[in-house]
Amino acid sequence: MSIEHSSSFVAVLDIQSKNVSRKPNYSRFSQQELHAWQPILTPGWVIAIFTFIGLVFIPIGVASLFASEQVVEVPLRYDDQCLPSLYKDDAMTYIKGNRISKTCTKKLTVKSKMKAPIYVYYQLSNFYQNHRHYVKSRDHKQLRSKADENDVGKCFPEDYTANGYLPVVPCGLAAWSLFNDTYRFSNNNKDLVINKKNIAWKSDQKAKFGSDVYPKNFQTGSLIGGARLNESIPLSEQEDLIVWMRTAALPTFRKLYGKIEVDLEANDEITVVIENNYNTYQFGGTKSVILSTTTWIGGKNDFLGIAYILIGGLSLVYSLVFLLMYLMKPRPLGDPRYLTWNKNSKCLN
Repeated sequence: MSIEHSSSFVAVLDIQSKNVSRKPNYSRFSQQELHAWQPILTPGWVIAIFTFIGLVFIPIGVASLFASEQVVEVPLRYDDQCLPSLYKDDAMTYIKGNRISKTCTKKLTVKSKMKAPIYVYYQLSNFYQNHRHYVKSRDHKQLRSKADENDVGKCFPEDYTANGYLPVVPCGLAAWSLFNDTYRFSNNNKDLVINKKNIAWKSDQKAKFGSDVYPKNFQTGSLIGGARLNESIPLSEQEDLIVWMRTAALPTFRKLYGKIEVDLEANDEITVVIENNYNTYQFGGTKSVILSTTTWIGGKNDFLGIAYILIGGLSLVYSLVFLLMYLMKPRPLGDPRYLTWNKNSKCLN
């Protein structure tokens, strides 16, 4: 009985396998029968495309360069100038000394008229904010919601206080290293007010930093990394922190410190009082403060205009080369005589 049963079972499977088709359901998509556009790049089209790119890109590049030249910048590197002569060979003692005055006064001369708003930037070099460990040393949930203030899993070593019980808000190395140099400007013995509102991205304020999250246990350890935060102001309004925590892609970067909302005339002498607190001496970095205007392309950026002009110029050169080749050595489009195997067969014969 068992032999008969097994044989009948095999017979049923054979019948089912014959009836079941492996052919997929027909569709124009699966059978690749949809209409498709397959452009043929004839010499005329190639020459026209390169010419069009050149004629469009070169004017854009010239306009960008012209706009960049209209930007007025007044830079001042101060990390070396604000180092007292007594500590020229021992910068670490100076920057770490709590009893050593860090106040430094410098002069800036405005070369051309600067129309408001005038943006104040600080610039750091040799500071790798894009380091993988530095970028990950924060907790986005903690920054967004008070309910997650204990979520410090990615913030070591700046996750808990020294006793190991209380979470640090905001936690992580990115917040801990917040820039803490300060600047005061005056012109003709009149203070220039620096507006520090609306210097951060609105999207960052609304989506990344919670309005119900307040700093707690921040910079309370034995090793202070940078600036302290006001514990009565929510993170969504701590714009210096928000600007700092938008990490830079390159080791030399600028970040917005504030805005001066009055015009400065040519040859004005600006007095800058600097509190030189931030330690860049340990890793060989530099610090600068920069006053800058803007145009429709933003700040000063010659690279953008040069890139457009270079690409446009190369496109025109290519179009001219292809045109000369087409005129000097024309050939019919799709002529099979130029196929490699046809040429080889002729050589063999």
